Amino acid sequence: MTDIIIHPSPLPEVEIPAVTITAHVLRKTDEMPDRVAIQDAAGTSSYTFAELGTAIHSLAGGLAARGVAPGTVVGLMAPNIPEYAVVFHGVAVAGGAVTTINPTYGAEEVRHQLQDAGASMLFVVPMFLETASAAIEGTDVTEIVVMGDAAPGATPMAEVFGEPIEQVPVDLMDHTVVLPYSSGTTGLPKGVMLTHHNLVANIEQVKHAILYADDEVGLAALPFFHIYGMQVLMNGLIANGVTTVSMPRFDMVEALQAVQELKITRFFAVPPIILGLAKHPIVDQYDMSSVRQIFSGAAPLGAELAAEAGDRLGCEVVQGFGMTELSPVSHCTVEGDYRPGTSGVTASNTESRVVDPDTGEDQGVGGRGELWVRGPQVMKGYLNNDEATAATVDADGWLHTGDIAIIDEAGHMTIVDRLKELIKFKGFQVAPAELEALIITHPKVADVAVIGVPDDEAGEVPKAFVAPVEGETVTLDEIQELVGEHLVSYKQVKILEVIDAIPKSAAGKILRKELRAR
Repeated sequence: MTDIIIHPSPLPEVEIPAVTITAHVLRKTDEMPDRVAIQDAAGTSSYTFAELGTAIHSLAGGLAARGVAPGTVVGLMAPNIPEYAVVFHGVAVAGGAVTTINPTYGAEEVRHQLQDAGASMLFVVPMFLETASAAIEGTDVTEIVVMGDAAPGATPMAEVFGEPIEQVPVDLMDHTVVLPYSSGTTGLPKGVMLTHHNLVANIEQVKHAILYADDEVGLAALPFFHIYGMQVLMNGLIANGVTTVSMPRFDMVEALQAVQELKITRFFAVPPIILGLAKHPIVDQYDMSSVRQIFSGAAPLGAELAAEAGDRLGCEVVQGFGMTELSPVSHCTVEGDYRPGTSGVTASNTESRVVDPDTGEDQGVGGRGELWVRGPQVMKGYLNNDEATAATVDADGWLHTGDIAIIDEAGHMTIVDRLKELIKFKGFQVAPAELEALIITHPKVADVAVIGVPDDEAGEVPKAFVAPVEGETVTLDEIQELVGEHLVSYKQVKILEVIDAIPKSAAGKILRKELRAR
């Protein structure tokens, strides 16, 4: 047995209150009942903290009267609108579980999730009613509720509200309150069972890193169905008394308008959005001075790109690391303590290990290996999938992330790649993320993804897919010249394919399996 090397959090321990996620999210209501808790950027819907609490508890009463109780699963398929929080927490108060569904899914993908989760009711917006109606065939869903004007065969949400009820008692440590599905960039999506304790813990675990003042306004354009949007934005912002401005989908112009008009202080993003903020000419036409921090997650952000965006906007651009299975944050950057290229330090009440995947040996400072995480944010497990759970969370409670990381002398963690995405060139490991962070700095490159393709001689060789800047053409020679200047020869790109756009999930992750399928 080799020595275990644990990298603890440098942040103070936090106390995790024994409350439901809804009670935690609404904890500021008495203090600021008339402050806007959540509104949409377009100005069509808005709830103060008091109104939000009333709506949630009334919806919970109506749901309970319809049979929603512990053991019930309710599907929620909608873009980011203020009512998303009402439905999410209405189900939670009634004792049910919400399964959050990507609204851009087709009927077959929706059906798979509804069947797997065992959902019996589905909330949608009018736009997705047709897909939903097709998707529920062969599932246990008996009622579709429309958040807005209903069409024949569906129930308008206004009809579901009832007499308000208090929280139905549940076991905070064991009761699954939400079932998001992990992104499926590797294999089929799996339901991730997250408890009230998981969600409450993770909101508290970042309080020494993200330091909210009492006049904050956060932009919530990243999807609420995804764990980052759900927890760091929707639940995390409201729980901290931050006015949350929702956008149904990210649109650069609408986002810039919202920042200027609503004085957004917190801008949450993924690397493709940071790329736009750094390079898009239109950014200069808007007043962005209210923004105090831009926070990036969901995929690695290159140090150069972060610096370029930060310099342009005059604020800190930082990143964190997380996974659906971690509710989601395990590492985050403390305000004022950004180290370029890193994902920050281990969150409060969390332990990290870096384990060499080949030898199983723990790595100290500066060593490379798979990142393992243990803490109160680790999921209960995958729904109906003990095998996948056991492969991800070991008997000692360590979650194996599948990401290759380094923890430096300051305790900052850098993801250098996915374990599953490493390219093996003549036995050498080549990290796509490293190549992508370099290639994106080329002035003719708008976006890039790198994968390994089989090669008889080398085993695998790096292939780059490049989306050029409008009006430009990019050649393999130009890319090779750039890579040759900065990286060792075995990391050189051998094949280049120019494409219109890099395929990505709603969370901004590169869908490498789609590129491999080409």
